[in-house]
Amino acid sequence: MCRNIRRLHNYEPPATSDEVHAAAVQYVRKVSGTTRPSAANQEAFDRAVAAVAAATAELLDSLVTAAPPRSREEDAARARERAAQRYGAAPAAG
Repeated sequence: MCRNIRRLHNYEPPATSDEVHAAAVQYVRKVSGTTRPSAANQEAFDRAVAAVAAATAELLDSLVTAAPPRSREEDAARARERAAQRYGAAPAAG
């Protein structure tokens, strides 16, 4: 799984269309093996991104949970703490 694709479900406020699109781009880049498609492949790349974004939005709209909404700030703080433990650096304030 591409490390740049982040969890989008069960956040308050909900994931934006920009976040869904960014995740779709990362997924298509990973699957295609390229970050910038050639001119010959640009249309196929763009169609794939649109299809993945639409499927992702539909999935997010369909999922239900009884868990309380997550906080992006709390998740980011936990990620900084994990990085500090992993790499031995002081956690960055954010």
